[in-house]
Amino acid sequence: MSRIGRLPVSIPSGVTVTVNEDNNVVVSGKLGTLEQKVDKIIKVEVKENEVVLTRPNDTPNVKAKHGLYRVLVNNMVKGVTEGFAKTIIINGVGYKATKQGNKVILNIGYSHPVELVEENGITLECPDMTTLVVKGISKEQVGQYAAKVRGIKPVEPYHAYGLRYSDEVVVRKVGKVSGKK
Repeated sequence: MSRIGRLPVSIPSGVTVTVNEDNNVVVSGKLGTLEQKVDKIIKVEVKENEVVLTRPNDTPNVKAKHGLYRVLVNNMVKGVTEGFAKTIIINGVGYKATKQGNKVILNIGYSHPVELVEENGITLECPDMTTLVVKGISKEQVGQYAAKVRGIKPVEPYHAYGLRYSDEVVVRKVGKVSGKK
């Protein structure tokens, strides 16, 4: 069996997991409800306080799906209990972010401010002027929105100005050296 797929997903208290006849897994918790369609070849069962995924054979395609859907279900359980967050650092002279209602205004070196509006399931926070936190219950949505924000002004390698994730390592390049040799 797959090392990841064979691990059962534990269901904490306050979370309900249901599987319908179309192999849709619905996870509900204190933060919301998430739904994921699982391929029919993977069997999903809720036993006591665990979700167990099993596969019928060991072909490479089925093994890959087994691990994938187990991780997706685990992320859904984690999302409805704790939620997910991505932190974006804003670096540059005069670069800043301010929150106004349900949108964030970014001043990041363009001739105009850039507005980010909270989407369904996504909340934006600005703990300070150089930090932006993207939060939500769906790991996929949070990652996609954070990537979209980061893509507005990627980090340039000489001064490290731009938007980057808090855990991202920026490899700096050496600039021009003046003078004769």
